[in-house]
Amino acid sequence: MSYFKILGTVILFIGVVLLLYGCWYVAAAGAGAYGGYKAKEEGYTIQSPIKKESQPKKEEGKKKGETKNLPSEK
Repeated sequence: MSYFKILGTVILFIGVVLLLYGCWYVAAAGAGAYGGYKAKEEGYTIQSPIKKESQPKKEEGKKKGETKNLPSEK
């Protein structure tokens, strides 16, 4: 084989590998989604162990650093 034919084959092979590189992520995501779907059909549930803590509600009309004025007793 000539040098140019080998070089062309190598470049073509590298190009095909690089084009298909992203497809593996899509295929893996699809397989995971299908597995989750089938597990859900069998009655398994998935729950995230991480929960967002709720922040305390701010009083309306109150700005940061202000205190609420209470009527003073005399």
